Amino acid sequence: MNKTIAVIEGDDAAPEAVRPVVRLLDSLQLGLTWVYPEVGDAAASTFPDSARAVIDAADTTLFGSTSGKSGAALGYLRWGKETFANVRPCRYLPGCASPLRHPEGIDFVIVRENLEDLYVGAEGPLTDLAALNLVGRTIRKPVHELGDGRYAIKAITREGTERVVSFAFDLAAKRDGKRKLTCATKHNMLRATDGLFLEVAREISADYPDIEFESFIVDDFACRMIREPERFDVVVMPNQYGDILSDAAGGLLGSLGLAASGCFGADYAYFEPAHGTAPDIAGRNIINPTATILSTTMMLDYLGLETAAARIEDALARVYADGSALTPDQGGTATTTEFCAALARAL
Repeated sequence: MNKTIAVIEGDDAAPEAVRPVVRLLDSLQLGLTWVYPEVGDAAASTFPDSARAVIDAADTTLFGSTSGKSGAALGYLRWGKETFANVRPCRYLPGCASPLRHPEGIDFVIVRENLEDLYVGAEGPLTDLAALNLVGRTIRKPVHELGDGRYAIKAITREGTERVVSFAFDLAAKRDGKRKLTCATKHNMLRATDGLFLEVAREISADYPDIEFESFIVDDFACRMIREPERFDVVVMPNQYGDILSDAAGGLLGSLGLAASGCFGADYAYFEPAHGTAPDIAGRNIINPTATILSTTMMLDYLGLETAAARIEDALARVYADGSALTPDQGGTATTTEFCAALARAL
């Protein structure tokens, strides 16, 4: 099997995690070809046509996290490729520095709608709404009369909700888990938008009679995620809640350095760690590469290399169980390079 992967290393400390992980995967001789589109500071423009062509020709993209310099490429991967489902696993590995007393049994996935909601980016001054004379349901007066301020539009579509909820149900059917889907929305306050998301989820649940379906108001879900995270399997929610709560889920494990991410569309997917660029530790060789490693195992699954992905995850679990080569965010003293070397030995 020969697969081509476009690699965008990202900014600040992100390349320090991406490079050793790519070397590690290369050593496994999986038939992977790595190509490097020039974006950001390395390119003549932030996202030239040549970089777009490299991404389009690749089977997938590994993205290392951006602080803005490579952001145009990320925008293309997300909105240009219409990668509508952001998949964020939360699985405890014994040896992780979880703040919970009993983190055993945590193994759920948040599926975040990735293109809509408040992230359509439609914002402006409240005076723009004067022509609409839009009356708020709770304030009972025209919104533009609130005062000097700004607005943002929250957009939830039936089509967008159908595809991400169906994706989440399909994932629940594939996982060796509880075969349960949880929907989290703020439908009690946002009756039209979040209400539509929940309505569509309930409709689609009828097509999956073997998958248990439940729903919670999102703040109730947040409490339950902390108090009883082991009860969840696959959780689907609108964009903004998924963005916030998937990072919070990383906190259950002990660090965003453990938080992997994959973004899936109808015919393309890309993979990136969820921890951001960590500018405060750039150049110190101590960034935890676990999120990048787990993002690449998601990538290998996507490419049909499930055996290699399982082998890496098994070796990673042994590195954490051993505990002698963990990075500072996990209470250890190992460098990124030393952690990856320990993983190579485990493999």
